[in-house]
Amino acid sequence: MLEKDIWDRNLISLHILQLSEMVGRRLRTYGYQGRTVALTIHYADFTTFTKQCTLKGYIAHTTDIYQTALRILSSIRLEQAVRLLGVSVSNLCKRAVQLCLFEEGKKKGLATQAMDEINGRYGEFTITWGTLLLRYHHAGVISPSWRPEG
Repeated sequence: MLEKDIWDRNLISLHILQLSEMVGRRLRTYGYQGRTVALTIHYADFTTFTKQCTLKGYIAHTTDIYQTALRILSSIRLEQAVRLLGVSVSNLCKRAVQLCLFEEGKKKGLATQAMDEINGRYGEFTITWGTLLLRYHHAGVISPSWRPEG
């Protein structure tokens, strides 16, 4: 359930990123990956629909889930303000460990593993994607004694 009904696709995409991280982390924690990503939209008048996309390969990484969910969102013409969003992954299989051949893939895997370990130990979203910081933006206080140089 969203805090308020929203139309803004940028704000909707932030919520989708957060949901994608939650789903991806759960998949990775339990050693699964999936091929089908579904996006559920619940309008303010309680109309609900789900649209899904089945991929050629299996995924468990947040960015893969997020990008697929965004592709689904881009194919939808919003009729009303959105009250609730859902992201899910199905068509599951146990994840086989695949070593990355390329440096970029290794970095992505190590960064994701570090995020999962920190969030597993200290609580969900202790460390998160920079994009999601906008969602939690609040007015901070800078004391008179604060100096940027330390």
